[in-house]
Amino acid sequence: MRAAVFDVDGTLLDSMSVWEDIGERYLADHKIAVRGNLRNALRTMSLEQGAAWLKEEYQLKKSIPQIIEEVLKIVSNFYRFEAPLKSGVKETLEWLKERNVKMVIATSGNRKLAEAALERNGIRDYFEQIYTCTEVGAGKDEPLIYLKAAEFMQAEPKDTVVFEDALHAAETAKQAGFVVIGVYDEENRANIFRMKEVCDCYCDTMDAAIDWMKSK
Repeated sequence: MRAAVFDVDGTLLDSMSVWEDIGERYLADHKIAVRGNLRNALRTMSLEQGAAWLKEEYQLKKSIPQIIEEVLKIVSNFYRFEAPLKSGVKETLEWLKERNVKMVIATSGNRKLAEAALERNGIRDYFEQIYTCTEVGAGKDEPLIYLKAAEFMQAEPKDTVVFEDALHAAETAKQAGFVVIGVYDEENRANIFRMKEVCDCYCDTMDAAIDWMKSK
């Protein structure tokens, strides 16, 4: 194992919750009481769809672009000031660093927000590079971001481990020939069985994968 690629949201950072309860956070900021199961109502909507639904459902006297801007500010503040590391992350990064394993980030999220959260949590310096899906021009349903990361580290996919929490991303990396370690995240609990089938190793906390990596 020469190199490692890390997802951010749900893998390094316990950050998926901000999207799960963004509706409640937004309405609370405006001192508006929540009605019904807001999370279920917004779960499958895009940001634009959710903003339009909130405007109509709660008769907000704001434009949809204004609502979107305010929602994104809440998300930004969460990453900059709140988002914590998941359990076992620092121990795993330190273990890999001690063995001179190169490490990079591959995220579907925003570069600036990811960097802010990683720096605040004291782990930014472990990573030699950050790749985002927006910058490479493809999502994680395609292997491009992982291949670029491996190329940067001058490592073949078979010698590179990818840490992911999402099933579609794990499947993509595995199909591209990478070694895949799945990390449990509450937001992806429905896919645990399939993740265990797809991944070379699946663990509840990241540091639980160290023993497995020792054998490799």
